[in-house]
Amino acid sequence: MTHEEKIKEMVKQSYSEIALQGGCCGADCCSGIMNDDYSQLDGYNPDADLGLGCGLPTQFAKIKKGDVVIDLGSGAGNDCFVARAETGETGKVIGIDFTPAMIEKARSNAEKRGFKNVSFRQGDIEKIPVTANAADVIVSNCVLNLVPNKKAVFSEIYRVLKVGGHFSISDIVLTGELPEKIQTAAEMYAGCVAGASQKSDYLDFIEQAGFKNITLQKETSILIPDDILKNYLTEKEIEIYKANPSIIRSITVYAEKHPCCCNSGCC
Repeated sequence: MTHEEKIKEMVKQSYSEIALQGGCCGADCCSGIMNDDYSQLDGYNPDADLGLGCGLPTQFAKIKKGDVVIDLGSGAGNDCFVARAETGETGKVIGIDFTPAMIEKARSNAEKRGFKNVSFRQGDIEKIPVTANAADVIVSNCVLNLVPNKKAVFSEIYRVLKVGGHFSISDIVLTGELPEKIQTAAEMYAGCVAGASQKSDYLDFIEQAGFKNITLQKETSILIPDDILKNYLTEKEIEIYKANPSIIRSITVYAEKHPCCCNSGCC
């Protein structure tokens, strides 16, 4: 098994456990300290909110009535149901998730509410199981940082979006070097931190995929509580780490797929 395969298997196992226990809890799930409050948004369903997000991408996604929306890493369906409130009965929402237990939970949540225009597909977002030029809008919430090949994901997002379509993605990035003990901790990886890219690299991946009008819609510093840090670092190492509290950032980034001109090199 390759290193990337091991990471994916670890993520699948961790998120299967979260789906089965009905939410994010414990020191091994640090994204629970990052998620924003969805409760005031139309379409919010508490049963579908497992506390795994790090932003509100659907709030910034400029979804219109009738849009086809795809949520990458859809979990129990939280962002899909909020997106459905925006796109309405004439639109369509597709959730993609890597974990069978999450797909099962999301489908159950949709069925309970009688949502006929929300569906869920199991798949790897490095190879999105959707045809090209299918989506008006793509959203994702604290998921790409879990994927080893982020460059491949942005290429896939570009493929799946219609010309003129756009994405709004909330994710975790870094603006400095994490302590090695945090980088290599399996639990922190599943909690979205250790797999994060440098912010500059992350934005480069988006540009290299061919996107235009790349915009940071929101950026917030993430502080990991001492009771989590002490599981990995000594008191002295915690002191050193906290001297630069802005290393971990939650960002929501927007970008558009423009018509391709062949002299631009994107054809």
